[in-house]
Amino acid sequence: MEYKDFEKNIFEGINDFDLVHIFECGQCFRWTKAAVEGAESKEYEKCEECENEASSYIGVAGSYAARISYSEGKLVIEASGGDRSFWADYFDLGTDYGAIKRRLTDCDAKIKAATEYGCGIRILNQDLFETLISFIISQNNNIPRIRKCIEAICEKYGSLIGEIGGKPVYAFPTPEALAAAEPEDLAALKLGYRSSYIVQSSREYIECKEPSCREELICMHGIGPKVANCIMLFGLRDVAAFPIDTWVRHIMSDMYGFDEKDVSGMESFAREKFGDYAGYAQQYLFYYYRDRGSKK
Repeated sequence: MEYKDFEKNIFEGINDFDLVHIFECGQCFRWTKAAVEGAESKEYEKCEECENEASSYIGVAGSYAARISYSEGKLVIEASGGDRSFWADYFDLGTDYGAIKRRLTDCDAKIKAATEYGCGIRILNQDLFETLISFIISQNNNIPRIRKCIEAICEKYGSLIGEIGGKPVYAFPTPEALAAAEPEDLAALKLGYRSSYIVQSSREYIECKEPSCREELICMHGIGPKVANCIMLFGLRDVAAFPIDTWVRHIMSDMYGFDEKDVSGMESFAREKFGDYAGYAQQYLFYYYRDRGSKK
C-alpha cells in the first residue's frame, strides 16, 4: 500500500495534545518527524488538512502505518488501517488530560512547571508485546540506537505493510516470530546481550499467555524493576506505575531531596504523593527535565 492510498480520519476539538510531546517523551520508538515543505529532500506529500507541517509524524502503530498531523485542535490521521475507534483509543482521546494536570498540581504545586512544559503529553495505548520487547531493547541504550534496533528486527522478522515514499514499512514482529529467532541472528542486528533476552522473553510471553502484572513481568527473562514499570505504564496502561531511570533519579534528588540510590523511597513517595496518577507525573517530570537538559 502506497501513502496515497491511506484512509483519513479527522478529529476536531482536541486539546492538551502535542505530537512532539507525545512522540518524544520516551514512551515509543517508531515515530519520526515527517519531511516539511521546503526541505531539501521531501519524502512525503503535504497534508492538505493540516496547516502546521512541523507537527507531522510518520510511523507505525500495531500493524498500521500512518502519518499523524495536528494543528489548532485538529488531529488528522492518514493510515493504512485502523478505524476511528482504534486511533481514538491509541491516542487516549477519551481521557481529560486537563483534569489530570490540575489534579497533579493540587497534589504538589512543584509539578506545575513540568505539566506546562509537556502540556501536550498523552500516554499512548500501545501493543503489549511490542512495548515489552522495545523496553528490553532500551536497557543501557540511547534513543537513536533503540530506534535503529527496533526497525532492524521489524525489517527482518515483521510482515511488510507497504511502502511510503518508496521505503518499505514493516509491522512489529509477532511473539512467535521472535520466539523462533536465533540469538546470534539478533546479535547481528547489534542487539548484543539483549538478543537472548528477546528470544527467551518472547517464548515466555507465549507460554504465560501474556503477563498481566508487575510480578509476572519481573519473572520474565531480562526484565528488571525499571523495565517492568515501563511496560506496566506503557503496555498495560497501569497509570499508577512510576518508572525510575537515571533522569528520574536526578529529578527526585533535585526536587524532593532524595539520595539517588533510594529507589524504594522514591517509589513510596510517588505512590503517596500522586497515587493513581503517578505514571502521568513521571511522564511530565521526565520530559521536563530530559528535554531541557538536552538543550543546554
